[in-house]
Amino acid sequence: MRRTAAALAITAAALVTPGVAHAQATDDYQGCPSGYVCIYPNASWNNGVPEHRYYNYQAYDLTNEFGVHRIFNNQTGGATVQTCKGYGGSNCGDKMAPWTYRDEDLTPINSILLQS
Repeated sequence: MRRTAAALAITAAALVTPGVAHAQATDDYQGCPSGYVCIYPNASWNNGVPEHRYYNYQAYDLTNEFGVHRIFNNQTGGATVQTCKGYGGSNCGDKMAPWTYRDEDLTPINSILLQS
C-alpha cells in the first residue's frame, strides 16, 4: 500500500511540475503576449494596453516617442532587449533580461534591439 501511494505521489508530481513551468514560460502579462517586448505609453502598465509590441529578433526604429515609458521584456529563453540612442540598433545600453521591465525616458532613444 505504501509503495502504491508513493508511486502515485511521484506520478502526480511529474504531471504537475512540467505544467507549472510551461505555464510560466507562456504567460501573457499586462496585455503583453509571451515572446514579445512591449512598450507602454507612460511609466505604468496602462491598464494592460501596450502602445507597441515587438516579436522578431531585430532592431526597430522608434518615432515620436517622448518622456518616460514602461518597457517590458516578456520574451522567453534568455532573449534580451536593449534601448539604443542610434537608429538601426546602434549605440545601445544595457541588456534587459526576460520577465523584467524598466521605466525609461525615450526622448533620446531612437531604436530598440531584440536579441536571442
